[in-house]
Amino acid sequence: MQPYNRPAFWLLLSAGMISAVVAPSGRAASPVNCQEFDLNGTASTPLQSVILPPPARSCAPRMSNGFPLPDPSCTPGAVNPMLTVDVLRNPDFRTGCVRGHATTEDEKAATYNWYGIPHPAHNSGATQTCELDHLISLELGGADTLDNIWPQCGPGGVTLSKRYFKMKDTVENYLAKQVKDGNMNLGDAQQGIATDWTQYLTDAQRACPGGRCQ
Repeated sequence: MQPYNRPAFWLLLSAGMISAVVAPSGRAASPVNCQEFDLNGTASTPLQSVILPPPARSCAPRMSNGFPLPDPSCTPGAVNPMLTVDVLRNPDFRTGCVRGHATTEDEKAATYNWYGIPHPAHNSGATQTCELDHLISLELGGADTLDNIWPQCGPGGVTLSKRYFKMKDTVENYLAKQVKDGNMNLGDAQQGIATDWTQYLTDAQRACPGGRCQ
């Protein structure tokens, strides 16, 4: 890969044509507009204390309403206490402000081994079958730490929109809107999605057809 031209890079950045700066240690960069927030992307408060990493293949998904949920002894969920309701409601906030700051992609991918799930090949676009999912989504103030991340995979033989992680996306969008509109307490939404996101699926699909909330 050709090295970037430093003066040209910063000229484009100043002009708003590049929205992120290079981050150290292989972690994700933050969008430029994150500078207005005083955030710590590595901050994390787990909903339940766990010891990580667990022994390989020791995490077992549980089922609810026909959908797999993560093992709470491995993935209990965690929140970033810096992501308050005021921050989440700010139209300038982007999840990129905290995404990839606490864990690298390789660290996240280790959760496949915890759950005994082979890392899928060609896992993008229409052929994507798994997502390294934030149990409590970043848009709901979830942490980017490993106690909040698990491989959400399946089912086979369906279109992309019917994959479990796509259906959970609809729930995440629905709960985020409920919190932003003042219809739900942030802590309740975080606890609820960590306990069983499927309990909101019917309401979410009704309020957010196609995953887009009205």
